[in-house]
Amino acid sequence: MDVQFSEEQVLLRESARDFLEKECPPARVRELMDEPRGSSDDFWKKLADLGWLGLTLPEEHGGAGLDLLDLAIVLEEMGRALVPDPFLSTLALGARAIELAGSAEQQARYLPAVAQGRLRIALAFLEEEPSWSPEALRLADGAGADGFRLEGDKSFVSDAASADLLLVPVRSEAGVSCLLVETSAAGVEIAPVAYNDMTRKVSRVCFSGTALPADALLGEPGRAWPWLQRVLDFAKVALCAEMLGGAQRAMEMSVAYAKQREQFGRPIGSFQAIQHKCANQLVKVEGMRSATWYAAWSVAGGEPDAHTSACLAKAYCSEAYSAVAGDAIQIHGGLGFTWEQDPHLFYKRAKADELLFGSPSANRELAAREIIDGRGAG
Repeated sequence: MDVQFSEEQVLLRESARDFLEKECPPARVRELMDEPRGSSDDFWKKLADLGWLGLTLPEEHGGAGLDLLDLAIVLEEMGRALVPDPFLSTLALGARAIELAGSAEQQARYLPAVAQGRLRIALAFLEEEPSWSPEALRLADGAGADGFRLEGDKSFVSDAASADLLLVPVRSEAGVSCLLVETSAAGVEIAPVAYNDMTRKVSRVCFSGTALPADALLGEPGRAWPWLQRVLDFAKVALCAEMLGGAQRAMEMSVAYAKQREQFGRPIGSFQAIQHKCANQLVKVEGMRSATWYAAWSVAGGEPDAHTSACLAKAYCSEAYSAVAGDAIQIHGGLGFTWEQDPHLFYKRAKADELLFGSPSANRELAAREIIDGRGAG
């Protein structure tokens, strides 16, 4: 594993930070919190013009052909800025799934549209049981001679409000299948769900006799779970990078405030209790950095421990981000809870990210199963 970034990656990070500081300041994030779609067409077009929406897509489909390590650099900077647009959902979930399992026709139809900023994608996975496992899927594909028919709901779908296309895992006779559903299709209703993180819109998607053609099937019928798991591993690491950026920013805000806020005639950063909190933040952020970049390297390279490292990174980073953001509120005191300050926005994002793609305990269980199965196979 090479622990040094290339010159191109350093430039990518610097340009991403400069762009986001200008185009996505906290004021813009707050504006989009009141926007039902939680997304800006103008900002999305700028991401496309920068080439970010095609960062990891194949060159033959208008992408740059880069890998997860490069995507993680951009997402880390997006986490710092609390970017509300559906970048992660579209690129790390939707486009990644189509790249892995889509037919040549599906790839040619959808991937260039993603790269050009004409298509946003969301994953509609969760149902009544809040589990990211294949056993939790109950929605049937309703397969027939002419295609498929969906009747049922998907819950807590991130970025569905702004999506043009949904990736919908379903239960089929042969196992787990996956369907591509346009949000404009008849019988698709997207309803907002009240959620603690207002910077990332969450919805309930209801299918009422939604008819789909045969070519809506992504991959082979009943054999979607292996590649879906790979997509989720990819997305978990992408989310870890985003969480790392958020935690880094929360720590920086804490240190800056501790230097300027005075009590009893001295900066509160001179008090040992505050120093301990800031030191703990640093330890957790550096742990997140190590876990994230190792997992990104492992998943990008298809290493044997890719699934395990992705799950363990997600588990650690989830808890660490919540702890760092929580300490940021404590350091800011009562001011940290107010809408005028940013720490509580990072804390709400952290708590929402903690459950996205599985809780820390669920991901540790997945890693443990993988280790035990691997030993048994050996």
